Amino acid sequence: MHTTLVSAELLAQHLDAPNWIVFDCRFTLTDPDAGLRAYRHGHIPGARYAHLDNDLSSPVTPASGRHPLPDPQLLAEKLGQWGVDATKQIVVYDDSFGSMAVRMWWLLRWLGHDAVALLDGGLPGWMRQKLPVNADIPQTIPTRFISHLQNTLWVDAAEIEQARQDKNRLVLDARPEDRFSGEREPLDKIAGHIPGSINWTFEENIDFDGTYLPAEELRDAYLNLLHGVAPEQAIHTCGSGVTACHNILAMEIAGLPGSKLYPGSWSEWIADPTRPIATGE
Repeated sequence: MHTTLVSAELLAQHLDAPNWIVFDCRFTLTDPDAGLRAYRHGHIPGARYAHLDNDLSSPVTPASGRHPLPDPQLLAEKLGQWGVDATKQIVVYDDSFGSMAVRMWWLLRWLGHDAVALLDGGLPGWMRQKLPVNADIPQTIPTRFISHLQNTLWVDAAEIEQARQDKNRLVLDARPEDRFSGEREPLDKIAGHIPGSINWTFEENIDFDGTYLPAEELRDAYLNLLHGVAPEQAIHTCGSGVTACHNILAMEIAGLPGSKLYPGSWSEWIADPTRPIATGE
């Protein structure tokens, strides 16, 4: 069972394995249909397409962030239609350093399916090795996916309010530095960050070739960030609860398991005008 990363070489060896299922999770926040268009143009053979807005989120409400968690029953039904059950090894990928695919990685863990891993290096790494792609839409054999919800993996805004004031807990924000500081905000109505949180942009997890840094390097980096805080007391946030999962995966790779996600993240935090905001570093 692979629970964090798989290499392009390993996936290539299992493309015809009946118990391996691949998901293409390419998505562009500013062009929501770009990923599906790219998928139809060409993808890893056998890959299904999972759309961030339509498949991996529920509808936005006035009190929610931009990508609320999907209804777990509806997601379980979709997974069953895609052929996923407890016997399957899932591999997810995108073309943006894993920043979108990690959402599906996290969601499957939330539903109790631990046999899910990110394709390290994504589609660009796959293409560099001249591994196969095609535009065929796979024929799926529906099955029954039984979820076992792990609701200890995430927290709500009320818990964030407590955690940000607790020296024994840590809130990490995965957005770019200029969005965290409030200098730039291309997606949300208000710029800034949750007071008390610290910035660790997800690109810090990535090596020059687009793969995750070695586990030892990630461990050193996160232990420095945690500064004595237990890994399970760390909470990850971002703009809408997507790229934050990249930092959760990094900590899992580093052997620092148990950190949690704030799914609503900044876009939900600012939906309530009574919640405090901060700018600057």
